[in-house]
Amino acid sequence: MLVTKPPVVPIGAPKEGEGGYQPLNPRTEVLPAGWNGSGHKPLTCDIHVEHDLALKMRDGKTLYMDVYRPAGSDTKKVPALICWSPFGKKFNGLMSLKLMTPWNLGVPDGALSGLEKFEAPDPADWVARGYAIVNVDSRGTGHSEGVMAIMGTQEAEDGYDTIEGIAQQPWCTGNIGLAGNSHLAIIQWFIAALRPPSLKAIAPWEGCGDLYREQFGRGGIYAGELFDKLIAKYMLKGHNGMESFQEMWKQHPLSNDWWEDKRPDMKKINIPTYITGTWTNTMHGMGAIRGWLEVDSPDKWLRWHPWQEWYDLWGNPQAKDELMQFFDYFLQGKKDNGWDKMPKVRMAVLKFGQTDPLENVVEDSFPMARTDYKKLYLQPENKLAFEAPKEQGLTSYNSESDDAAATFTYTFPQKTQIVGMPKAVLYMSCDDADDMDIYVLIEKLDSAGKPMLNLNIPWKGIPVKSFDEFTREQSTEVVLYKGPCGILRASHRAVDWDRSMHPNWPLHPHNVEEKIQPPGTVVKLDIGIWAMGIEYEAGESLRVVVSGRNKAVNNFGTSDWVNNKGTHKLHFGGEYASHVILPFV
Repeated sequence: MLVTKPPVVPIGAPKEGEGGYQPLNPRTEVLPAGWNGSGHKPLTCDIHVEHDLALKMRDGKTLYMDVYRPAGSDTKKVPALICWSPFGKKFNGLMSLKLMTPWNLGVPDGALSGLEKFEAPDPADWVARGYAIVNVDSRGTGHSEGVMAIMGTQEAEDGYDTIEGIAQQPWCTGNIGLAGNSHLAIIQWFIAALRPPSLKAIAPWEGCGDLYREQFGRGGIYAGELFDKLIAKYMLKGHNGMESFQEMWKQHPLSNDWWEDKRPDMKKINIPTYITGTWTNTMHGMGAIRGWLEVDSPDKWLRWHPWQEWYDLWGNPQAKDELMQFFDYFLQGKKDNGWDKMPKVRMAVLKFGQTDPLENVVEDSFPMARTDYKKLYLQPENKLAFEAPKEQGLTSYNSESDDAAATFTYTFPQKTQIVGMPKAVLYMSCDDADDMDIYVLIEKLDSAGKPMLNLNIPWKGIPVKSFDEFTREQSTEVVLYKGPCGILRASHRAVDWDRSMHPNWPLHPHNVEEKIQPPGTVVKLDIGIWAMGIEYEAGESLRVVVSGRNKAVNNFGTSDWVNNKGTHKLHFGGEYASHVILPFV
């Protein structure tokens, strides 16, 4: 039972015609083979649709969902995949790609039917294969009752009750899976940790694992701009308001029971789990890694791919085929389909520029056993080297400037891969304030010393041929990746090593604030950097950028929430041997 009562704020009511919303109208219909209501992808089989199926939760609230299933499933039962989120059960992928991405992210025309829920598998593909797809309006969404709760125990319990309710439907075999991307993936950690009996397999496609540390308060700095200004304002619609991350932050910026309830206990998950992740996602990667390390099942797989998550879900044929193979094996009992021979770990390595990434690199484990964690020490003259300078030195930057930074560069003498979890250990001080917000970015430089970019979708799927052709509107974080970053507010520097999943990913409790007293005192900061997988050619360089502003992404700590003042001093050498730890493979 939570002690802290969450603040509730109003959200907009759904309006007919917006985001696919239709007024509450329980009914059934059959969409015949050949139906093409979206004008994109016709159906290959008849689909029985049950709109606004009502299920009652344990506290008496009713949730509504749409069910897409084979037209003959009244006599031949089928397993179900539940797709769970607050974005509206009829807000589909076609709408989202058009609204939020350039070039439909390279997803080809005809890939989607329009029946797919945002970030979910397409019923057009799955019903024909003998599945039901259940698109849920979670608590507080649309006409589903109650206050909208984003993750945590409430959503998990609702998910448990929905799974067991669907399992009892006359058309269902009782075998249930959870599928989908982002929110639809994150919620899988929470629901599966409660172990509903009918849940037989999950496939979290890019799922954050801790909403405080990986999304809303990464490093101890509020980072809800993307959620507040886009998702909550334009995508979340209901009648009873929602729990507010921003208002909770204003009241409780340190972690409390409510914030900790937004971190699932992945060690309680004990069913088959197929995890995907990518280096370029600025929110979900570390959750996917923790899931891989902590899920308590021998039947778990990790596929690390090089693409943007929506492209991988809807535009990558390999991803769809494998997801079907996984669920066929565990929900339909097709034990001869070869899934048991699928490598447990496959990785990707980015090359940046216009060079295609490496995909499906089979590994024995992750992190790889052969990883050689090497320290590169900050040096005078903006350099990095394997030996620490004997004499102390320092550099500084204006922490209030968007452009100022301290940079340190290492040039590779031969082709090198850095794959895994890096970390920065920095000794820093500020005479002007008792706190500092620190951002660390790892850039890749070409042989001329120019920062490189990575395209998160295949070049062959878009109409431009170089980064120079991108407009400002097209240069979004969805399709462009600068490199991994680390974030930490100095007063949140305490580390709980017992709860840390890896020495290079320290868990900061964020439950105490240690101001720097007196100002000017040098403090040691252990800053976990988002995992990376990058190949460097001989002559290319790695540059570490330390600054008071986030130069990697916009949705993790904007100037409205950053707490910086004056000059930051970065110390190196001697007793202040500032360095980065990099996973060489």
